Amino acid sequence: MLDIKFVRENPELVKENIKKKFQFEKEKLVDEVIEIDKKIRTLRVEAENLRASRNELSRQIGLLMREGKKDDAEKVKKQVSDGNARIQEIEPEIAELEIELNKRMLVIPNIIDKSVPIGENDTFNVENEKFGEPVVPKYEIPYHADIIAKFNGLDKEASGRTSGNGFYFLCGPIAQLHSAMLAYARDFMIKKGFTYCIPPFMIRSDVVNGVMSFAEMENMMYKIEGEDLYLIGTSEHSMIGRFKGQIIKENELPITLTSYSPCFRKEVGAHGIEERGIYRVHQFEKEEMIVICKPEDSMDWYNKMWGFTVEFFRSLDIPVRTLECCSGDLADLKVKSCDVEAWSPRQQKYFEVGSCSTLGDAQARRLQIRSKGNGSTSLVHTLNNTVLASPRGLIALIENNYQEDGSIKVPEPLRIYMGGLEVIKPLK
Repeated sequence: MLDIKFVRENPELVKENIKKKFQFEKEKLVDEVIEIDKKIRTLRVEAENLRASRNELSRQIGLLMREGKKDDAEKVKKQVSDGNARIQEIEPEIAELEIELNKRMLVIPNIIDKSVPIGENDTFNVENEKFGEPVVPKYEIPYHADIIAKFNGLDKEASGRTSGNGFYFLCGPIAQLHSAMLAYARDFMIKKGFTYCIPPFMIRSDVVNGVMSFAEMENMMYKIEGEDLYLIGTSEHSMIGRFKGQIIKENELPITLTSYSPCFRKEVGAHGIEERGIYRVHQFEKEEMIVICKPEDSMDWYNKMWGFTVEFFRSLDIPVRTLECCSGDLADLKVKSCDVEAWSPRQQKYFEVGSCSTLGDAQARRLQIRSKGNGSTSLVHTLNNTVLASPRGLIALIENNYQEDGSIKVPEPLRIYMGGLEVIKPLK
């Protein structure tokens, strides 16, 4: 969410930013919030003047009573009473206008970074850099669900009975491989100096509204019926919410955290849920990284963070590339974002396995997360990035380590988590 003072002083810049995000219907909101803000400020001045006048009139009443001028004192008391009545009218009017102002401010998009490419949708995203040489073996690589089936590693029929479409059972060595990747991702980030956390997997609505836009919430979040609780779509939600209303000492910044959680998503949209495989599902597991820092350090951290994800996948010998998200593909709170995509030798193209974003002070303003130094407080910047989201990361690992005989090579960093196994062999 933007600062209303910024909107008031830079209306054309805010409108131009809305145009860059191809959200033309929101342009009118800028004029609306400026008008509402003007009314609020006018009413506040009126109320302040009435309070000041009341104090002066109260002093006059005392003087008049001491002088025996009771009739004059009664007239002044009437002025005080009328002023109080007007103040009583103004206060709910201001409260109502503030609700309307906040409702509109929440949907005005954050100002994007100047480096963000302009485009209407993800087809305009721009490849930044490739890491590792994409390889297409001479032998055929089957669809990931068919590979996993050779290990009796996937049961979607049973998950359909227990939970419905979009869920899955992982079993045997495939489940071990999945857990090994997550354990390695955890230890990888701990070695980078990040503090490991396991957060709550449910959060309240005020935290949801603090970390994401309403449109995202509607398309992503599962609500717990009868309670003010939502299942998290990523641990970033809990991890940023952890600092709601807090003032952090400036010398404690940056705060660098890595967190594990299951993630739950409706996945509403045209892409739909994958019927047979496990690429797009309602439930998955994730190792995330979160940074809270000074504003002047946020872009440096942004570049470090996506770099850690690239390093993680390259350590498993998985070729990746980074893709700069264009303006129309950025969620409203984001300043800048890039996807990390892994190479699929079966499809002979890259697919998304992670996303890195800096949100400026948008989440901090919504949640009132500040830092204090030299006697003053200011909003912090927040960033998040995927270290590993599995089973997508698992699919990338399986495809890039699939052998001609149907076995899967276990990359060296994962062997310690797999009891020393170097290769897992199919059962059929």
